[in-house]
Amino acid sequence: MADLETIERVKEIDVDKYKYGFKTEIESERAPKGLSEDTVRYISAKKDEPEWMLEWRLDAYRRWLTMEEPDWARVDYPKIDFQDLYFYAAPKTTEGPKSLDEVDPILLETYAKLGIPLKEQELLAGVRKHDEPSQLDDVDGPSYGSGKVAIDAVFDSVSVVTTFKEELAKAGVIFCSISEAVKEHPELVKKYLGSVVPQSDNYYATLNSAVFSDGSFVYIPKGTRCPMELSTYFRINEENTGQFERTLIIADEGSYVSYLEGCTAPMRDENQLHAAVVELVTLDDAEIKYSTVQN
Repeated sequence: MADLETIERVKEIDVDKYKYGFKTEIESERAPKGLSEDTVRYISAKKDEPEWMLEWRLDAYRRWLTMEEPDWARVDYPKIDFQDLYFYAAPKTTEGPKSLDEVDPILLETYAKLGIPLKEQELLAGVRKHDEPSQLDDVDGPSYGSGKVAIDAVFDSVSVVTTFKEELAKAGVIFCSISEAVKEHPELVKKYLGSVVPQSDNYYATLNSAVFSDGSFVYIPKGTRCPMELSTYFRINEENTGQFERTLIIADEGSYVSYLEGCTAPMRDENQLHAAVVELVTLDDAEIKYSTVQN
């Protein structure tokens, strides 16, 4: 009875009211369609990863080839053709603009629709560096840069920007993309990556381990309460793609952090594959308040 009631309620939802269902028309680069060892090497090369990370990915891919896709109970969906997907997509980068007037209006419109305040639009668009004053400092209204929330914004397969990294670093907190952490904090990544969700945990976790694109990395030092809320926003924009974010949060002994993860995507007639892995590591007397909101 409860299941039937839920189904009826879902049918009553007006999908046209989903305000995040738009697509951003922006030029992107994608990996060749399909999944092979070459795809894994392509992703690793795009991210300029060290050899140990490439080998970790390849080991996962070879494990995945020996596994069978699960047959989920009470879930009916078309069989996934992994050779008909793009496993990497990213906006083509250009030289950074000097002012908001030079930013592609389509990008500004995207940020506005997603509810990102104007000062942070400067950061996400590459106009202003974190330690530079805003051109809008004299504008009245609420400022996102008040030190309350730091955001890692991920667009398709890449992290666009992570805000307030320098301010967090003063407290010893590391908040960056997982791609940056692989290169800048390899000792932590090697120690904890796969420690909660191993490569061989399940079919989709193993796939994620092979082709994960980007996601957030957080480390809270021993005895530290993170001075602001942390949040990651994932936006899937390209069609016929898979998004495989990887989030790794480590709270050392006696520390605390609050983290919110959100994800939206355009409304499409065809399906898209979203297979994420989140690993939360809490050492003695530590606490992670983790929340996620999707679509």
